[in-house]
Amino acid sequence: MSKKAKEDRKRKELTPPQPPGPEVGRIDIAQSNDVPRPRPKVNFLPKSTQRTQDDGIPIDDVKVIAKFKTRYNYIRVLQVSRRADHPFAGSRLLLLDSPGNIHSISFLFKSLTNTYFDVFATLPPILPPGAVGILGFGAGSTARLMLELYPDLIIHGWELDPSVVAVGREYFGLEKLEKQYPNRLFISIGNGLKASIRNGFAGILVDLFSKGSLIPELQEPSTWHKLRKSLRKGGRIMVNVGGSCVEAEDEGRNGKMVMEETLKAMHRVFGDKLFVLNLGNRKDDDSSLALTGELAVPDRDAWKKALPRSLKGYVDIWAPYQG
Repeated sequence: MSKKAKEDRKRKELTPPQPPGPEVGRIDIAQSNDVPRPRPKVNFLPKSTQRTQDDGIPIDDVKVIAKFKTRYNYIRVLQVSRRADHPFAGSRLLLLDSPGNIHSISFLFKSLTNTYFDVFATLPPILPPGAVGILGFGAGSTARLMLELYPDLIIHGWELDPSVVAVGREYFGLEKLEKQYPNRLFISIGNGLKASIRNGFAGILVDLFSKGSLIPELQEPSTWHKLRKSLRKGGRIMVNVGGSCVEAEDEGRNGKMVMEETLKAMHRVFGDKLFVLNLGNRKDDDSSLALTGELAVPDRDAWKKALPRSLKGYVDIWAPYQG
């Protein structure tokens, strides 16, 4: 296939036949600039909505640079102006569902995102030697940060929707990342729950959402039994379990309820070797991650020493799952 034909094919894949008109709306992210959320959200409201710090970024500071639907997702890529008075100023955001939950973020001049991707990036120091799997790869936000922080780390990512990976390459620098780390980053298109590598994963990051909700399989203990079997000895799993901050397309899939069901399913498999990190700063706006494995005080101290200063604070937030 010629270079021109490849470019035409990529353009056809990324561009809808009849692009809709421009979006109007605002960014509605965390209520505190200092607290990241597992699944920050973009709500589309009338342009005339009065701006407050909690309301986020007016439409004047947001540009939609891609928008189309695939078999699996409603894909939108947003560019936030560097002039915006918001923590996400200068960022590029990937949305994959109608409610506007953010699935990837990148900044031009910094690696840390002040979101749950930074928490994911703390995992490697407490893993045995070996590769890390990212189930729900998105546009590569987690992979980028981890590859920069850990020079010897190998990452295998799984993403169900090939268009998400295509968007990552086109708008989030994923193609450059793959060329920069050809022997350390490997991306597969397919069901992440079927992911496996020879000798097992040292660690697995689970970020599997569909239509604004954790996929139903994660509320089944059998799924966690299978994922545990795909780990090598001493391996761990870190999971974005969402919470009430996550808005699903199906109103029956309440974010907090789904989070609790997921944690219960994990607890049946991992028992007291299950920890939860809550990032919400309001009772009605929780958002959490889960971690498997032992986590004694000496382990935490060694963990913090292995992390850059900007990530050390997350270690002390993990607490045993209470049920």
